[in-house]
Amino acid sequence: MSSAQSAQQATPAIATWEVQQQLPKVDYGQGCYVYDQDGKRYIDGSGGPAVFSLGHAHPEVNAAIKDQLDRIAHGYRYTFTSDPLEELTAMIAESCGGGLKHMTFCSSGSEAIESCLKIALQYHASLGKPERCRFIARERSWHGNTLGALSISGFLDRRAAFEGALAPASLLSPANTYRPPEGVFPEDVAAFCAQELENEILRLGADKVAAFIFEPVVGAAGGCVPAPPGYAKRVREICDRHGVLMIADEVMCGAGRTGTWRALQHDGVEPDIMSVAKGLAGGYVPLSAAIYHERLRGPMYQRFGGLLTGHTFTGHTLGCAAGVAVQKVVRRDNLLEKVRENGILLKRMLSDALGDRPYVGDIRGRGYFLCVEIVKDRATKEPYPRDRMVYQKVLRQSFANGLICYPVGGNVDGKRGDIVIISPPYIATPEELVEIVEKLAKSLGQVMTSIG
Repeated sequence: MSSAQSAQQATPAIATWEVQQQLPKVDYGQGCYVYDQDGKRYIDGSGGPAVFSLGHAHPEVNAAIKDQLDRIAHGYRYTFTSDPLEELTAMIAESCGGGLKHMTFCSSGSEAIESCLKIALQYHASLGKPERCRFIARERSWHGNTLGALSISGFLDRRAAFEGALAPASLLSPANTYRPPEGVFPEDVAAFCAQELENEILRLGADKVAAFIFEPVVGAAGGCVPAPPGYAKRVREICDRHGVLMIADEVMCGAGRTGTWRALQHDGVEPDIMSVAKGLAGGYVPLSAAIYHERLRGPMYQRFGGLLTGHTFTGHTLGCAAGVAVQKVVRRDNLLEKVRENGILLKRMLSDALGDRPYVGDIRGRGYFLCVEIVKDRATKEPYPRDRMVYQKVLRQSFANGLICYPVGGNVDGKRGDIVIISPPYIATPEELVEIVEKLAKSLGQVMTSIG
């Protein structure tokens, strides 16, 4: 590689480092607002990266965390169980419904995904089928930063530096009706993508496939792309027919973000294994979970004596206490119903403010998990060239205008494509939604005027 090529490849990292040095220092948060040390106020229109389900400094959650700290921070899982751990386990099992009754707790979405993969492998091994070790996922997906999660993620920029170390996995077409696979009509996307899954299972050999993993509503990699109607049920039937486990990655879209506690609940489907993270403890303490169906537990415990995945901080007592506090507020205040109802309002507000603009290609999503896709040509859906870095400009301009949103690039082919995710805290009021939309509309207008 030439020195010029090396410099060119290093530029994005240098740029990111320089940007980080210029970030303001956060001071405090209150509800849907964050304040920096200069006193500037930002409305949190994306809940960070769709994390802060109850906003910031919720008094009941803070009190629960302080109370737990006064008792003990963590009872190590091989030494003790705890009330918060047992209470949160029961709450999640009830929220999931059906057979999703068992779980292991972790500290991040990536860890939860790793545990989901390991549970799938352990289950097949417990049946005497260790050769079932291949995973199938989709392009334009994001499952996490660890090597296992990266291996099943279709996010080119985030994979590139690690390709040589990633495990083999099959990546299928995105199930996106706005950008269907070539030659496929939008109304046929569900059938096409489901059949593509079955074809890949047969190509690999069903006896080699452990699981199919997908995001019911794709997050950062695609921009709040819901599963097309009927898709999830077809996938469920195919997986059952071939003995392949279905894993739902609900790290970003789960725990109520789309208006139902399980995102796949909307589609009338139950997975075998699922991950949940961001909204679970609302960002107050790092917490995630890998949840699995009761029919998987018996064989694994009989063959191996227990679940063979976990970490030092699995079932962290303080994390579980935070999760219990967050989930109690979500239940008591009927926040899932609020997200469903106000999500319709928010989507309509975005459509009214932005729908006629020539650079807005699509406005999509569910609940408080919505996205605006920016295009250069609305008729052809052509994205802006990668080097225009539209999403970065939207990020900076919105921030300057006092709005925290979540723009991402590369949603079309891994390189081109610009989206802006709006995923406010569940507690956001209609007035705060108006402020978010107005500031986003202003920021987009400024950016698009500047780039012509």
